Amino acid sequence: MNKADKSVAIDELVAKFEEYNFFYVTDSSSMTVAQMNKFRRLCYEQNIEFKVLKNSLIKKAFERLDNTDKLMAIAPALKGTTAVMFSDTNNGAAKVLKTFRTGTTVKPALKAAYIDSDVYFGDDQIDMLTQLKSKNELIGEVLGLLQSPARNVISALQSGGSTIAGLLKTLEERQPA
Repeated sequence: MNKADKSVAIDELVAKFEEYNFFYVTDSSSMTVAQMNKFRRLCYEQNIEFKVLKNSLIKKAFERLDNTDKLMAIAPALKGTTAVMFSDTNNGAAKVLKTFRTGTTVKPALKAAYIDSDVYFGDDQIDMLTQLKSKNELIGEVLGLLQSPARNVISALQSGGSTIAGLLKTLEERQPA
């Protein structure tokens, strides 16, 4: 790769890292070509970009970004064969890794994950990463919690209103005419 090609590749990587707040750094060196193709297909179906990249290009792309300090925390994981999974959701890539691993002994190993400025290291983090809730799930939970007290108040008022009305009706019926 000549200098011009490297510059173009770094520019493309900078654009990717700016576009995605969530990416996973993996090691897929233990996979065969057939397994790699199957894994790429699974990533494609889940709208996750999977790219095998040179560690030096990744580091140079990190250096050009605004949040260099946070991204450079991943630098220790950039050794050996490196593939990066770019995802729109925080747990999407972890779910793909876990799904692919079921029923097979060969696995792409997770080196590190960058989740919205937090860095997670190690393959043992996959289970925890799959359980992270997406932004939309969290918003839904907050809305549900906010609606719950209002529903309780309305329910109490409605049931109380029918109780009072029933009590008044009973008292009215008891009074002698």
